[in-house]
Amino acid sequence: MKLKIVLFCICLLGVISCGSPKKRIQKKKSPHVILNESKQKELPSVNQKVLIKKLINKNPKLNTYTLDYIRTYAPIAVKEMFVSKIPASITLAQGILESGRGRSGLALRSNNHFGIKCHSKWTGARVYHDDDKKGECFRKYQYVASSYKDHSEFLTNRKRYAFLFDYNLKDYKKWAKGLKKAGYATDKKYPNKLISIIENYKLYEFDNVKKKDFKFKKEANKKVKAKNTSGVFYEVVRGDTLYSIAKKLKITVAKIKEINGLKSNAISIGQQLQIK
Repeated sequence: MKLKIVLFCICLLGVISCGSPKKRIQKKKSPHVILNESKQKELPSVNQKVLIKKLINKNPKLNTYTLDYIRTYAPIAVKEMFVSKIPASITLAQGILESGRGRSGLALRSNNHFGIKCHSKWTGARVYHDDDKKGECFRKYQYVASSYKDHSEFLTNRKRYAFLFDYNLKDYKKWAKGLKKAGYATDKKYPNKLISIIENYKLYEFDNVKKKDFKFKKEANKKVKAKNTSGVFYEVVRGDTLYSIAKKLKITVAKIKEINGLKSNAISIGQQLQIK
């Protein structure tokens, strides 16, 4: 009889322990606070339209999306060449390849044209995308020009790419092979793909642009007061309200509305709110 009572108690305890709800520990998500990105000014032409016209006349079957990409972003690649000493042909070819001519899901969602992942020191906005592994973290930008600038900084600030800058600025073949050697991509055909794009679309011509010919048009004698573009921004995510953002960042709703010129409490996902 005693044995039955003992067995009954053990079973009862088992049922109670199994039925008790377990507490779920939720990880706090860090706010997507990003440094303000200055909107890219219109850059001088680098004769990209002339080059494209010649390319089409010679080969009408060239990819129109690639030609559009060159037409749009060649001046940015040239600008970065003067700033960071990276061949414009290489930057442009990488942008075309990594972003799927600016039409990949990652490029469209995040303006990330170079497939740069978050890495440990990245504190900016981010998106998650399947690459070598599922759901990897990639950097997100407000503007494509910011992606180009970050690409330059990514190469110039990392020791493993330092040897590239010993190469001649016009030796795009060495640069293409060097990028693979430094580990920019795992694809064995990566250098050949870059070289093929550069040669098929004559991107090497942009490496010959001289700095003296790359000048902004002078504005008509007009004094414009420079706007203060420095600041810290917050990217609105799903579930955010002005109240929750204000509480999270220790600022008042009224202050957020004042800084951003908001007349109501309506906000949308992806919206950039200046905090400071």
